[in-house]
Amino acid sequence: MIRKQNDKNRKRMKRKIHIRKRIHGTAERPRMSVFRSNKNISVQVIDDDKGCTLVSVSTLEKDLASLKVNIASGEKVGEEIGKRLKEKNIDTVVFDRNGFLYHGVVAAVADGARKAGINF
Repeated sequence: MIRKQNDKNRKRMKRKIHIRKRIHGTAERPRMSVFRSNKNISVQVIDDDKGCTLVSVSTLEKDLASLKVNIASGEKVGEEIGKRLKEKNIDTVVFDRNGFLYHGVVAAVADGARKAGINF
């Protein structure tokens, strides 16, 4: 069981490195990185030129802490990140799925951000 989990994580890290070779966030079009665990969802919007996080949302925050990791909560997190990006006058990002498959919760985060008016 432990070896299978290590193999899954190793494969995800290989996909992540392959993706990050092609994706780069700038001030005009920052990178939106999604991280999913069994208990939480985190989304960061990063300017890779400066190396700083512009906006972040997580289910660890007080107002989103009651959410479980499922498609509905992924969509709410996506809408929240979209709302915070609109407050900072950012409407276009590069989506970084962080090595996860574009399916389920990760796709729901993307759909929620698109609902809030973010283009990618």
